[in-house]
Amino acid sequence: MLIGLALLLIIGVARMMPDREIRTLDRNTIDMRKVNVEPSQEPTSRLMHLNNDPSNNHLVSKLNHHSEVQIINHNEDDQSHYYEHEATVKFKTEISDERLAQINKEIDASKSDKLANLYMFRSNSKTTHQMLLYFRGLEEVEYAEPNFILLQNEAVAPNDTYYQEQYQWNLPVIETEKGWDISKGDKNVVIAVVDTGVDLDHPDLKHKLVEGYNAIDEKATPDDDNGHGTHVAGIIASETNNKEGVAGITWYNQIMPVKTLAKDGYGYTFDIAKGIVWATDHGADVINLSLGNYQPATVLKEAIQYAYDKGVVLIAASGNDNTNQPSYPAAFDQVLSVSAIGYSGERASFSNYGNYIDVAAPGVDIPSTYFQNQYAALSGTSMASPHVTGLAGLILSTNPTLSNKEVMDIIRSSSYDIGEVGKDEYFGEGLIDVNRALAAAKQN
Repeated sequence: MLIGLALLLIIGVARMMPDREIRTLDRNTIDMRKVNVEPSQEPTSRLMHLNNDPSNNHLVSKLNHHSEVQIINHNEDDQSHYYEHEATVKFKTEISDERLAQINKEIDASKSDKLANLYMFRSNSKTTHQMLLYFRGLEEVEYAEPNFILLQNEAVAPNDTYYQEQYQWNLPVIETEKGWDISKGDKNVVIAVVDTGVDLDHPDLKHKLVEGYNAIDEKATPDDDNGHGTHVAGIIASETNNKEGVAGITWYNQIMPVKTLAKDGYGYTFDIAKGIVWATDHGADVINLSLGNYQPATVLKEAIQYAYDKGVVLIAASGNDNTNQPSYPAAFDQVLSVSAIGYSGERASFSNYGNYIDVAAPGVDIPSTYFQNQYAALSGTSMASPHVTGLAGLILSTNPTLSNKEVMDIIRSSSYDIGEVGKDEYFGEGLIDVNRALAAAKQN
């Protein structure tokens, strides 16, 4: 029994497959969208343009060109700023009004603010350097320093290249940045990618990998010779905030690469079942399955049941044939089934649908890592599934006491309802919401 690979618009080898398409990152052809913080009442209007800058780049540029602001260059990338003609001074003891008046006169002060023994002085004529020399020469002063400028510290907006350049429309859409305020993941929660393997040397993944397994050739490494598994892994856990490539949904969870699909993008149920069991026995907490076909093979079902009984959270792509024919393993009761949406919140034209769909996630033009140290934007429910898998990892990082059933229930119940009111065959319970899910996990 062959299991078809969910690559771009391909998930079943039993049906006619469209031509394979791989899009490299080209900002002139990839539409970039942001989500409105407060969604409108229109059921599919959550994805909208929002002209905000998640980084502080615009503010830093403004400070760098301000005539009254001085720059301290710590290295080639990092800067601090302080306001010229100002100094912050702490006195050893309380000073009298007379002494304060004398100091104000000596430094030609135009302003002085006080907090206990701490003062901020501003001078009409003296530079900050001159003020520091003056104050540091006074016996009564404990310390004196510039009046540094602190920027809003949005660590939730990572500095990865394609994130900063707004290619990754998919992460703001599911409230990932807000969710990162609750958890950015935990390296002890391991996520297995049962797929074509992972590029073991990719600069955005090599530090995020634990021991893996090649179910096709047990003497070989689980290195990726197709690209699909590397793309899936990058969506979940590409190294985030490293000024390179793309940002993963989880910053710290680790990836277990399990190769069960061959170079051509397909594999056998036996090998896939072996991969699922191996991952379960070697500590996987979550397993992503961006693969499937329309036959509920017993060997696959038993492997799924084995993993589920061991407490593993299982996530699978629904398929890319625009059909309501149940696809497996997604349609097994123990698996969370994921459909795909496009930029504006509509069901992706290729996405399978049906009453077995649990939730939806972005699946169109998703930038991620690709084999041979590359990056690519791919489409498919294969790309939607790892968004949910990454969320499952974050939930367990937030609350490791949760059972797999509880994790799945939280993902469903916290989703943002799109499409018809309530559960429907296109989006299941709705579009996943990282922030709401992690808040629920924290309170559980």
